[in-house]
This record gives sequence, structure tokens and C-alpha cells, in this order.
Amino acid sequence: MELAWTKELSIGNATIDSDHKKLIDMTNRIRHEIRAANGSALSQAFERLESWLPVHFTNEEQIVRAAHFPLGQHKQAHQYSMRELQYLRNELVSKDGIWSEGAVEHFCRSMENWAIEHITKMDIQMKLALQAYSYDFQPG
Repeated sequence: MELAWTKELSIGNATIDSDHKKLIDMTNRIRHEIRAANGSALSQAFERLESWLPVHFTNEEQIVRAAHFPLGQHKQAHQYSMRELQYLRNELVSKDGIWSEGAVEHFCRSMENWAIEHITKMDIQMKLALQAYSYDFQPG
């Protein structure tokens, strides 16, 4: 089953929510490639995600900084999140599409947890700060 965006995942900002929808779509693509055992396509999907994530993190940090949200721990969490993703990628790509059914389920669940935890544990903390601003708020 694919991950799906729900309004419970909303952080309260159009740009961040849009980015999170894209994050879910990219995670679903990676999960699809894991199940398809397509090592080459999986590597490309990870490359797209890894090159896009810094853009998302920058968008997010600019918005919440303007909303006066403290970023110290959040930036560290972003760095940890990138390392965790790179670890998953290295584990998967090194097997070049040769995974047991148990490994497929493990890595699909790991990707799902990685994406959902980014939103529900890390970014949900920003929601309170963003409630004071319009949904379309952008830093001036």
C-alpha cells in the first residue's frame, strides 16, 4: 500500500505541505522500485530524492525562521535525516535488486517510517509557530 497525504499531515503552510506531498510521492517511487527489484531505477529515485531534499530543507528553514521558530535542533534533525536516508540507500543499492521478501518489506517499511517521521515527529513541532500566519505565508 502506498503512503498517502492526509490533512492530518498538514504543517499549516502551503509550501511546506506541498513539499511534504512531494516527499511522500518520492518515497512511494522508491518503495515501488524496491518491490520491482530494479536497482538502476532505485538508484535514480534515491538520487532525485537526495538532490531535492536540501531544497525542501532550505524552504522549510526559511519559512519557520521567519515565523520565529527555533531551528537549532531542527537543523540537526535534518542532517541526521539525510545520513539515515544515505544509509538506507547504500544498503539497498549495494544489493543491486537482489533482496529477500523479508528485506523488501523491511526496507519499504523503513522508507515509509523515514518519510512519515520527518513530518509527524520533526516538522509537526513547527505547526504551532505557523498557526499565527496565513497558510500561504512566505518570508518577505
